[in-house]
Amino acid sequence: MKFTSLGNANAETVLDGLTTAVICVDSELRIRTLNLAGQTLFGVSSKHAQGQPLTMALPQFAPHEKRLRESLDAGTGFIEREMQLQKNGEAPVTVDCTVTPLPVRRRNGLLMELAPLDRHLRISRDELLSAQFDASRELIRGLAHEIKNPLGGLRGAAQLLERAFPDSQHLEYTRVIIREADRLQNLVDRLLGPSRPPKRAPLNLHEVLEHVRQLIEAEAPAGVLVSRDYDPSIPELVGDREQLIQAALNLARNALQAVDGKGRVVFRSRTRRQVTLNGRACRLVAVAEFEDDGPGVPAELADKIFYPMVTSRAGGTGLGLPIAQHLVHSHGGAVEYRSRPGCTVFSLSLPLESAP
Repeated sequence: MKFTSLGNANAETVLDGLTTAVICVDSELRIRTLNLAGQTLFGVSSKHAQGQPLTMALPQFAPHEKRLRESLDAGTGFIEREMQLQKNGEAPVTVDCTVTPLPVRRRNGLLMELAPLDRHLRISRDELLSAQFDASRELIRGLAHEIKNPLGGLRGAAQLLERAFPDSQHLEYTRVIIREADRLQNLVDRLLGPSRPPKRAPLNLHEVLEHVRQLIEAEAPAGVLVSRDYDPSIPELVGDREQLIQAALNLARNALQAVDGKGRVVFRSRTRRQVTLNGRACRLVAVAEFEDDGPGVPAELADKIFYPMVTSRAGGTGLGLPIAQHLVHSHGGAVEYRSRPGCTVFSLSLPLESAP
């Protein structure tokens, strides 16, 4: 269907050259034009969408149908910033939406221009997470240095006492000092995270996920169902197998602990195209997701969940997520999450191209 207001020009070619998604609907809110950017944004072909009711071809617009019909009836347009468009089971898409009345076949229609904001929002979020990560790492390094020196002195003094008085009735106390000093040393080492850079080699993401899934199934109580939903077409990526297993295991254990002995944990893999990770545009990204049906992330922790020592679980160290973030970040990737009661998903995203 030609976009009539452009006259005899090659309308489809012009519209397909735009980076803004363009949808033209008629007086019955049936799609007459969907340009290439719109097809990419919604993952639907123009051939499939053309002539279909807007909310049938693109169910993301169902919550906005009433407002669009009001715009048709009144012959007036509107602009909505940061409009959320979401399809069941998929992540929401954020757009700036401009709606303009337009004659279509001599009757009123609407021209809808949708400028995706997710890339800009992702870049801002990635920059914030990166700044938080760097700041917390520097803080931890400083604290670790201050703790390690006196800790080593305490352990050394306890060892000297043990050697000087091997038959002393207080030998048990010196061993407690040594044992607790070692425990604190291990905690500091975990806070610092892995000190070596990734040893990169080709690997299969699903081999990593299956290794972690088997560990989680062995740990899971009888009331927890662990399932998988993989995309078998994901190609090999380049990374450090052991470090990625550790990162995935931390996220999976977080999901297992969230269901608290009864619920469901899902391992999922997907690919995404044209994603920005850590300020770098990636043509293709592999995503591993760990979903649970637990109560969700508490609202008061939502903005600081990747900080060390932040946890809502009694007895938790709050180190699993920041360590996973560090390991994935060193691979040029990112760890993100979305959460609501009954559905929390932590995702591990890695570029399928060689990392810088």
